[in-house]
Amino acid sequence: MRQLLLLATLLLSHAVQALPGNYLAQQRADGDFALVATGSQALILVDQHEHKGVLRAVDSLQRDINSISGRQLAIATQGRAKQLLIIGSLGNNALLDQLVSSGKLDVSAIAGKWDAYHIQLIAQPLPGVDQALVIAGSDKRGAIYGIYDLAETLGVSPWHWWADVTPVQRAELYIKAGTAFSDAPKVKYRGIFLNDEHPALTNWSEEKFGGYNSRFYLHVFELLQRLKANFLWPAMWNNAFADDDWQNAVLADEMGIVMSTSHHEPMMRADKEWNRYGEGPWEYSTNRDNIYKFWQQGAKRHKNLESLFTLGMRGQEDEPMSEGDNIELLQQIVADQRQILQETFNDRPIASVPQVWALYKEVQGFYERGMRVPDDVTLLWADDNFGNIRRLPTKAERNRSGGAGVYYHFDYVGAPRSYRWINTVPLAKIWQQMSLAWQYQADRIWIVNVGDLKPMELPTDFFLRMAWNPDAFNADNLQQFTTDWAAQQFGAAQAPAIASLLQTYTAHNGRRKPEAIEPGSYSILHYAEAERISTELAQAEALADKVQQQLTAQLQDAYVQLVAHPLKASRAVFELNRAVAMNQLHAQQGRASTNYWAERVKYWFDTDANLTAQYHSLGNGRWNHMMSQPHIGFTYWRNPPANLMPVVSVASPMPVADMGVAAEGSKLSWPISEYRGEQLKLDTFHPHGQQQRQIEVFNKGSAAFEFSAKASADWVTLSQSQGAVKTEQRIAVSIDWRKAQTGLNQAEVYIKGTGWGGAKVQVSAFKPAVAATTGFVEADGYIALDAASAKVGGSSAHARWQKLEGFGHSAAAMVALTERDYQPDEANIRQAPYLEYPLYFHSTGQVMLHSTVAPTLQLLPGRKLRFAVALDDAQPVIVDTLPDSSEHAWQHAVLDSSRTLKTPLHIKQSGVHRLRIYLLDPAVVLHRLLLDSGGVKPSYLGPPQSLYLTDGTAAINGAQ
Repeated sequence: MRQLLLLATLLLSHAVQALPGNYLAQQRADGDFALVATGSQALILVDQHEHKGVLRAVDSLQRDINSISGRQLAIATQGRAKQLLIIGSLGNNALLDQLVSSGKLDVSAIAGKWDAYHIQLIAQPLPGVDQALVIAGSDKRGAIYGIYDLAETLGVSPWHWWADVTPVQRAELYIKAGTAFSDAPKVKYRGIFLNDEHPALTNWSEEKFGGYNSRFYLHVFELLQRLKANFLWPAMWNNAFADDDWQNAVLADEMGIVMSTSHHEPMMRADKEWNRYGEGPWEYSTNRDNIYKFWQQGAKRHKNLESLFTLGMRGQEDEPMSEGDNIELLQQIVADQRQILQETFNDRPIASVPQVWALYKEVQGFYERGMRVPDDVTLLWADDNFGNIRRLPTKAERNRSGGAGVYYHFDYVGAPRSYRWINTVPLAKIWQQMSLAWQYQADRIWIVNVGDLKPMELPTDFFLRMAWNPDAFNADNLQQFTTDWAAQQFGAAQAPAIASLLQTYTAHNGRRKPEAIEPGSYSILHYAEAERISTELAQAEALADKVQQQLTAQLQDAYVQLVAHPLKASRAVFELNRAVAMNQLHAQQGRASTNYWAERVKYWFDTDANLTAQYHSLGNGRWNHMMSQPHIGFTYWRNPPANLMPVVSVASPMPVADMGVAAEGSKLSWPISEYRGEQLKLDTFHPHGQQQRQIEVFNKGSAAFEFSAKASADWVTLSQSQGAVKTEQRIAVSIDWRKAQTGLNQAEVYIKGTGWGGAKVQVSAFKPAVAATTGFVEADGYIALDAASAKVGGSSAHARWQKLEGFGHSAAAMVALTERDYQPDEANIRQAPYLEYPLYFHSTGQVMLHSTVAPTLQLLPGRKLRFAVALDDAQPVIVDTLPDSSEHAWQHAVLDSSRTLKTPLHIKQSGVHRLRIYLLDPAVVLHRLLLDSGGVKPSYLGPPQSLYLTDGTAAINGAQ
């Protein structure tokens, strides 16, 4: 039933609302509850026996209402008013019990549930009371979540403290008549891991709080409460949560935050505690007694605090055990840890003590080779540190009483490249991976490494809301979530524009993380790739500035933090590397403009520093240090100790005029090419391919000169035939197809400037004899396809292809969605769901299909990640998207955020053809398709999508 419900959710275009319910009345109506009204306000009633954590949240709600309305509601343990706000947890509030027993409050939907709450508006609940708004929690956390649901509905963002988001001011606050609903989480433990937190978060917390103490964690815990989370792995870079400040642990328990320790810190003892108190080496085979006592102390210390005990053992500082693959030793370690817990919690069954075994990195190998833990221990599967889940529960594993969970990453230190600086994860990728976790019942724990927390506001919010209710999200409403989130922080008027900005920078960083961008990452020679990205980011920054000018002064700091800074900082790193690449090319060609690009490198390096300084100056230094993570100058996986200015070339042009000429697509330039006997040439033009190619006339000296340009054939069109050059001039070359002959046409452009002779650039154009009719047309030696341009067919109740926007190397990807444990009928592949692309080929013979997919991993033992390809009526060819599972291949895949598979296909005759991609296995995400008939040039994203014709329309300049 669960997987049927999930598939139904995936197939619908609408979903349960992900953000809080809309029960705040925008306009007062009869029966509405007056929380704050002209001349009146509600009284908040709590019970004196209520949990401290609930009372603390009530105090926060009081402050929230005051921040919106300027009115402070009274809080009392007894009393009456016309309008009451009654808050409490079941069993700890006598008034709630009275309302239940009188039949005026029905809490059957939450009674006995974990972290559940019920909100209901009741008429005449008590004598002398007109209305009561009731917030009832099934337990302590449930009541707290209900409180913060109301606060968020009133207009207080969960990020009001952490991102300076100010709520909209309202003189009156009314709750809609008839309000009544219950809610409860779908994932039991939902939380974050503060990790890799030096230097940014560490220096900030030291400056503002004196370190990672309870004053600091108070704000972390409240953020988790507001996001309806309940689980935390605390900062551990050089810290020990319970040892640094014992009030950390006490406060967490009071506020309902279940504490644990990270995947390599067993038994509620921080790694750094062993450095402080451990005796002997951290090696169980030789120092069992001392380590055993160390763990006993951790269990005893947390006996009366709500905790989740991490089992197992890794080396210190998150390294593999020195004992390597000694599974027998690790099994003994877990057995001893269980014995400690049994002795500590001797008044309860060991199975009732929450425990987790994190199958991280090499530890998963222990499990795959046969190591097991008792069924009541939760198996915490991990991603590959780059957002690709390595494994999910099999059918048999889904029956374990301890269940399973997922440890995910927004931040990572390690090979092939650390990424710790800024948000790089598209929400669509998080959804695609975590919806699989939900589908395969990895639903006991969802925890995500958020690094310093601060730069990861958007994905953290999304991850935790999805953990609360995965069914509220599907492939079709992710863009709407971003818009709704933007509206919550900045108001509805600017939300669509802000959402587009958030999607632009996350999609850009999702294609390749800033830390992995190098001068050669994006091509400066082919398909105007780097220039196109530069234009896109520049336009986004211009929009960001326009939006910022329209926001109130109160929202400026929040906007910089959540929108403007990550966008502009991401752009600066890209432009810095593009400028280095241009500087290198122009130096190689001897251009005077070498110095211009050297200056641009320095400009973008300084821009990055200025953006950081601006961020640190917000609120008079409120976030000082928070963006101080070095991110420029990587030479291997580890970040440099500080941002390093790239080495640039500097030219010393002579005070004369000296012409050079370069042709688009080549590093060659005249006159060097002529000395080497190499001819400058432009790539061959095709009627439905790239319509312009550039010739650059540049100066190698400092004095200006004039040039002339002439084509040897009238079918070659030049944007200019003469001009003056101080630094450089571009000549756009295009083809008049009405004058070109059928077949191959060849000509040259002769450019005369300074000195003796001139440069010759070959121009060729191929005009097919037969007109293209319909489909994506072959041109420039390829057909390029965005995966989402397909016609989708063959969908069933069991499987389908689904468009997924904001993920991949183009605007949208296609993801294979199936019911759990779906098995394809390989004997009848043509009956499977398919993507269909109409094609038109002028050429014949072999073409190579390049299929670009997300770097998804095999989720289940023995289950592959495949699809099938068929051209026309040919037998479908099965494509394995993970043919090489080596470390080397994985490193390339995660740096590129993709894998590319090559499949040879044969074109028997020119004309109309049909390409189909058949769904075989779940979790495949298809980004792009590229059919190479011999003309594809090196680039990162590949050429833009080919032209699509409908019944011969869209002819270029009369071409057939």
